[in-house]
Amino acid sequence: MAKIAIDLKSGSIKKEDNLIIGIDLGTTNSLVAHIVDGEPVIVRDPAGKTGLVPSIIHFALDGSIQVGNDAREHLVDEPGRTIFSVKRLMGKSYNDIAAFEHQFGYQILNDDQDRLVKVRVDDSFYTPIELSAHILRALKERVEQSLAKSVEKAVITVPAYFNDAQRQATRDAGRLAGLDVLRIVNEPTAASLAYGIGLTPEDHKTIAVYDLGGGTFDVSILRIEDGVFEVLSTNGDTFLGGDDLDQAIVEHWVKQIGQGGHSLPDRQRLRLEAEQAKKVLSAERRFFTEYQGIPLELTRDELEALIAPFVDRTLESCRAALSDAGLKTDMIDEVIMVGGSTRIPLVKQRVSDFFQRPVHDELNPDEVVAAGAAIQADILAGNRKDLLLLDITPLSLGIETVGGLMDVIIPRNTKVPCGYARNYTTSVDGQKNLKVAVYQGERDLVENNRKLAEFILRDIPPMPAGIPKLEIRFQLNADGILQVFAKELRSETMTSIEIRPQYGIDEEEMARMLLDSIRFAEQDMQLKALTEARTEGRMMVQSADKFIDQNTSWLSEEEIARIRELSAELHSAIQGDQKDIIQSRIESLNEFTTPLAHRAMEVHVAGAMKGQVIK
Repeated sequence: MAKIAIDLKSGSIKKEDNLIIGIDLGTTNSLVAHIVDGEPVIVRDPAGKTGLVPSIIHFALDGSIQVGNDAREHLVDEPGRTIFSVKRLMGKSYNDIAAFEHQFGYQILNDDQDRLVKVRVDDSFYTPIELSAHILRALKERVEQSLAKSVEKAVITVPAYFNDAQRQATRDAGRLAGLDVLRIVNEPTAASLAYGIGLTPEDHKTIAVYDLGGGTFDVSILRIEDGVFEVLSTNGDTFLGGDDLDQAIVEHWVKQIGQGGHSLPDRQRLRLEAEQAKKVLSAERRFFTEYQGIPLELTRDELEALIAPFVDRTLESCRAALSDAGLKTDMIDEVIMVGGSTRIPLVKQRVSDFFQRPVHDELNPDEVVAAGAAIQADILAGNRKDLLLLDITPLSLGIETVGGLMDVIIPRNTKVPCGYARNYTTSVDGQKNLKVAVYQGERDLVENNRKLAEFILRDIPPMPAGIPKLEIRFQLNADGILQVFAKELRSETMTSIEIRPQYGIDEEEMARMLLDSIRFAEQDMQLKALTEARTEGRMMVQSADKFIDQNTSWLSEEEIARIRELSAELHSAIQGDQKDIIQSRIESLNEFTTPLAHRAMEVHVAGAMKGQVIK
């Protein structure tokens, strides 16, 4: 499959590839790098001091948006308008993060559903994709200012354990930021490239990458043979990182301060001091500061006692990763340290002891992933001819879902051969047939993509909406032949179709589709968000009507009237084109009906205990 370069200003195909940047989109900090004279260079701030851009977004009262250090300054005074740790929310539902919601100072929308989370600031609602796009846009602007030239292509790294939804969300965020994301690369792969491991075909090694970042910890076991990186296993904790070490210090100090340290602004101030203490104690034996006239200190011994349980948890993950890979510690050839918290002497010593070998910490652990991403970008640019690049699918493949949206099943640039599946369900009671329409392209609405085929899965046993389990599987072989399978898992009903390679798209049309996906990214995202909000709103209106019908016997007239009033307001909002207003009406209806739903459950359970029939 052809690799193409596009001039995003003219839309024409260029024979020579332009600059491709490498981005480490981190939980706590993000970085951008590029290659100069064959070596990765981290793009630093105008003062040349640091390459770290805090992954923080602040929505000011005047409507302006700040990213990075400027946003970080508002963590204390405006925590509800200052968003951090967005990476933890990528591709997650509220149920996935409910147990950790208290750790965020901002409002995460709880619609009591398994839908992807949203963040609320005043009357605006933001997805993690939109928030991440602000960070990526800031990185793009930083490198463009440094190089005094436009940058349109990027490689972005993600943890090895990121699932398809999280990878697709990262890709969408890049597109929304105006970047053509050529490849999503595993962070451990990037780290090993930065150390030069796997850069020569002769490298045959098994390595462990220990990554203790700001918000997450993961360990990956990789096997490298003939320039191919294979992830043998990965393990970790998406809610264990440097932030948690800081929090342990905060809790230690709060016990000393007493009640004065319990408010959110106080905790944010203490968290910043704790972060500084952790850094200082990596080189010195004692840290001292004052907080509201109260002296606070911490020794390295105290720090090590506080964080030892967290380090133990990381080593348990290492043990599990080795077990999953079927390996023992003496089978690991190299151990690479990634993440700022690996500077802590205790961490380095414990990891070295566990793997029974010295660890690689020669490179800046904050920058190693971004550097590796730049090297991967250089490989994609064709500047390292001796390295293997596996063939990839040139455009995303997916199906049409409710509202005319394109749901990507195989993302663009996925290595082939490959196979991916996603589960769906019906939206109408008693539905017997399901139309599967297959599309190719990068836009969020199918009307802007190319239709490849359409077929019908027939004879689904009639069931209530949401009960059938429908699996759609895409299988793409090395020759580019796509097979699509549709199966209802409860009844084993199945059908399939085969679509021939390349689908008749020439390079000019492919270039136009890629160009349009970036040019209309913001417009597409707004339309997609509006369509999803309308679909969610219609389902809420239907559910409200059904709830009243099923529970009229015990609902008061006032409660019924209020549900109908809120439902009517939502129905009216759906007719408009303001996504945030629809979302606000959804939340209002949900807030009112959730306690009633709990009461309904109690009433129905009590009725069942008495032998009554539940509708």
